[in-house]
Amino acid sequence: MVSTSDIKTTGWIRHLPPLGQALAQLARFDRPIGWWLLLLPGWQAIILAGITQDAPLSQVLHLMVLFLVGAIVMRGAGCVINDLWDRDLDRAVARTRDRPLASGQVSVKTAFGFLAGLAVIGVLVLIQLPLKAMIVGIASLPLIVVYPLAKRFTGLPQIVLALTFSWGALLGWASLDQWPSLPAFLLYAASALWVFGYDTIYAIQDMADDASVGIKSSALTLGRSLPMVVALTYGGMVLMLLVMALIMPLGWAYLGGLAGLALHLSQQIRRIDGHHPALAGAIFRSNRDAGLILVAGLMAEYLMR
Repeated sequence: MVSTSDIKTTGWIRHLPPLGQALAQLARFDRPIGWWLLLLPGWQAIILAGITQDAPLSQVLHLMVLFLVGAIVMRGAGCVINDLWDRDLDRAVARTRDRPLASGQVSVKTAFGFLAGLAVIGVLVLIQLPLKAMIVGIASLPLIVVYPLAKRFTGLPQIVLALTFSWGALLGWASLDQWPSLPAFLLYAASALWVFGYDTIYAIQDMADDASVGIKSSALTLGRSLPMVVALTYGGMVLMLLVMALIMPLGWAYLGGLAGLALHLSQQIRRIDGHHPALAGAIFRSNRDAGLILVAGLMAEYLMR
C-alpha cells in the first residue's frame, strides 16, 4: 500500500538527530513551497516600491534577503501554531496523522519552546525594518493566530489564509519606509485572490478525510463549482495586476511578466481535477513558478529604469 502521509524523512533532514528531524518536519523546513508562497508577495512589493522610489539595487536586494529569512521563519512558526491547534484533528486524517505533534514525537511543551525561538528570530528580522514596516508586520499577528480556527467555523477558511499569506504585499511596500498606498493594496488584493485559488486546489488533496472528520474547506464547499471559482479568482488576480500597471504606470517588461503569469494560471485551471489529489498537489506547488514569473517581470521593469 502506498503511504499517503505527508511526513517523509528524506533529503537533508535525514542527517539530523531524531529531535532535529521532528522539529524540522513540524516547521515544514523540508517543504519549501510554503515559505516560497509566503515570500513572493513581499518580493513583488519590494521591487514595486523600489520602482516608485528609485531605490538603489543594493537596498532592494538587502530587503529581499531579509524577507527570505523572515518568510522561512514565520512560515515555520505558522505551521507550529497550526499543528498545536490541529493535533487532535490531524490524528484522524491519513495525510497528517504522522506529523510530530499528532504522533507524539514532539510534546506540546517542546513545540511552544520551538515556537518562541522562531518568534525571536522573526522579531530580529522585523526590527531591521523601518518603524512603518514593524507596525504593518505586527498588525498581521491576529490573522496568523486565527487561521487554524477558521476551518472549524466557516466553509471558506481559505479566505482567512488568503488575507494572511498575502500580507507580505503590504509589509514589502512598508519596508521602503512608506505606508501602503493604492498600488500596494491592489497587489495585496491580487495576492489574496491568488492564494484563495491555489489553496482551494491544495484542499482537493484532503476532501475525503476533511468530510469524515468535519473539517471545512473551500474545496468541499464549492464542489463542482471549484474549477469555475478558481478561474474567477485567478482572473481577478490578473485584472488587479493590470489595473496596478495602469496606475503606476508600468511598462512592457512588467506586462510581459504578467502575460506569462496569466498563461501559467490558465494551464493550472485546465488541469484541475477534483478526483485526482496527487495532481492537485502538483498544481499547487507550481505556484512558486507562477509567482517567480511576476517577480521576474517586475525586476526587469526595475532594472530597465
